[in-house]
Amino acid sequence: MPLETPTVFFIYKRLELAEVVFREIAAVQPKQLFIIADGPKTIDEKNDCQQTRQRTLDLITWKCDLKINFSETNLGCRRRISSGLNWVFSHVNEAIILEDDCLPNASFFNFCQTLLEYYRSDTRIWMISGDNFQRGRQRGNGSYYFSYYPHCWGWATWKRAWQNYDDDLHTWSDFKDLECLKSIFQNPTELKYWENIFDNLEKNGQPDSWAYRWAYSCWKNNAMTILPKTNLVSNIGFGKNSTHTHNSSNPVANLATKSILLPLKHPSFIIRDHKADEYTFEHVFGDSKDRNRFKERLLKILKKPLKHWS
Repeated sequence: MPLETPTVFFIYKRLELAEVVFREIAAVQPKQLFIIADGPKTIDEKNDCQQTRQRTLDLITWKCDLKINFSETNLGCRRRISSGLNWVFSHVNEAIILEDDCLPNASFFNFCQTLLEYYRSDTRIWMISGDNFQRGRQRGNGSYYFSYYPHCWGWATWKRAWQNYDDDLHTWSDFKDLECLKSIFQNPTELKYWENIFDNLEKNGQPDSWAYRWAYSCWKNNAMTILPKTNLVSNIGFGKNSTHTHNSSNPVANLATKSILLPLKHPSFIIRDHKADEYTFEHVFGDSKDRNRFKERLLKILKKPLKHWS
């Protein structure tokens, strides 16, 4: 049966990856399909971009409402994703979103579709992710749990949430001065880690990532993300041709996926799983050696007598 939920696919120049991922989209035959492409950075990339676009279109063999948004210039990851989603949500109120390196398990689509409908009017929930980085650890008593980490390697959201996307971080300074991030991260190491991320984004505009800005948009609105009890999407794009994920030995690269079956079991309580989020920080974000060194320095400071804080 064709997928009812509008589906978005972002492509660039990686033909082989795009084809592998798009075949999974083609298998569920979404009735409404958005194809969004960034333009080449150099003349040498132009042919790769054109071939990736054409091959993707050639694989659409079913009847669907197809909309394309192909940029002739290179917008970069941040502007291409954000402008693309702004365009998508000018047409629809909810969507499933995949990039060319995010390979979904077949059950990912029904998982997202079911929960988009179930939480459509619940403004506490801003997105549904297909990612699980818990390494087999079971969280809660349902088919999914709630997190403050908006993982976006295969996800779904509503227009009501995306319209709050803050691309410029224009409120970050006030948010930081009021120590609002402390309500989300009680761990001082984790708190400082994210403060440094957003300070650098505000000051230097780096990295050129929409995802950090989306995370901030979620956190400043106290929004939660749904994460599945098993991993439903594998990032197969780690390597030298990637924009951000260069290290192919990263432990979250090419993770195995496992199906999640309907009917879903809904958790007993709609509340964030702090233990799962703490595990995510410890094992996913940043370089573990650098993080541990930073943690050691911070602990030494925290152990100093109070007079040193005056």
